[in-house]
Amino acid sequence: MLYQWYEAQRALLSPFAEFASASSKLYSHPLSVFSHTPMADRVSAGLDLMHRLSKDYEKPEFDIRSVDVAGVEVAVQEQVALEKPFCRLLRFKRFTDNSPVLGAMKAHPTVLVVAPLSGHHSTLLRDTVRCLLRDHKVFITDWTDARMVPLEAGAFHLDDYITYVQDFIRHIGPEVNVISVCQPTVPVLAAVSLMASRGETTPRTMTMMGGPIDARKSPTAVNNLAMNKSLQWFEHNVIHRVPVNYPGAGRRVYPGFLQHTGFIAMNPDRHLKSHYDYFLDLVRGDGDNADSHRDFYDEYNAVLDMPAEYYLDTIQTVFQDFALVNGTWQVHGEPVRPQDITHGALLTVEGELDDISGAGQTRAAHELCTGIPKPRQFHYDAVGAGHYGIFSGRRWREHVYPVVRDFIASHQSNGAAAGETTDGSEALRRPRGPRGRRG
Repeated sequence: MLYQWYEAQRALLSPFAEFASASSKLYSHPLSVFSHTPMADRVSAGLDLMHRLSKDYEKPEFDIRSVDVAGVEVAVQEQVALEKPFCRLLRFKRFTDNSPVLGAMKAHPTVLVVAPLSGHHSTLLRDTVRCLLRDHKVFITDWTDARMVPLEAGAFHLDDYITYVQDFIRHIGPEVNVISVCQPTVPVLAAVSLMASRGETTPRTMTMMGGPIDARKSPTAVNNLAMNKSLQWFEHNVIHRVPVNYPGAGRRVYPGFLQHTGFIAMNPDRHLKSHYDYFLDLVRGDGDNADSHRDFYDEYNAVLDMPAEYYLDTIQTVFQDFALVNGTWQVHGEPVRPQDITHGALLTVEGELDDISGAGQTRAAHELCTGIPKPRQFHYDAVGAGHYGIFSGRRWREHVYPVVRDFIASHQSNGAAAGETTDGSEALRRPRGPRGRRG
């Protein structure tokens, strides 16, 4: 019933949100009589804030129309390369009439970015994609809101997630380099491990960023919640059925609005201050800061429902059984053996101030991937970066991305793809802060 109550509240607030938006413009538009009344700027700012606090946030667009490649602006078109019930594989296709740049783009490495299925849409990685497009052919997983998937499509388990990743890797081809951000580090490592065990071609490189490979290390508040509550507690308290006004009516999900409540509860003071600062920016007429606030919360407040089976599987496998690091994980009856990965190279990235995936959790992948020679294993600590800072924002653009770019570039030779040892020194040669180092 909680989901139904939420939908009723959302429907009730919707007209008030639109009224607040219209009224805010009434008190701010220079041609309006009301804009010249006392305190008009504060009234307008308050109504605008009310609108943003009560409105419904839809999935944002990537909105990447062009990118700079070697000093030339090239067009970017978003294409659907492969579509499945719970996910679309998107490709960002680049176009240019500049022959030298076109030749350079054809030689660029191919990257598959596996976005998290953990509450936010894949557009959260917009900055990641935009940077990668300068030097790479880019694909990304675009996970579908579970409330939009009809019951006829069946359930979606963690094992299905792994199968999807494998299908995407096969679809792109043997030249692929995989980047997994946060939650997908675990299923991506499992997917590649299973492919290696079967003798299939595995990605040239794996870059794992801020993920819970071993959640026992430096556990955060998020880890502690998942570890200390029983699976039954999660099933009884956070799993609900999609209401009848959506295509996925009747599907069991972990609703996005509950996840969003959890996100806010982690740092309530920070969000309260951010909204108050937004109010002050509007009063002062500081459009740049106000726009930055809108851009951030348009993304942050847009959430999706997760399939219940996938969510509960993840809680049990990753945070309670620690099946990957304990060597007890089986997917469709096949054991997950990271030690079977012998080709390609591995880079792990952690943020110094990450409060979601603690220090050492991602780096633990090196302890599992013993089949990859040490000269092809690297680790990088992003100094001063929180969880989002390792894939978005200034620290990502200036420090993390150059490391990732050079790491991928240094392992594109036929020798590296075939598993020959290379030192990969160029991957970590660029400036990266005092604590960046090779694993």
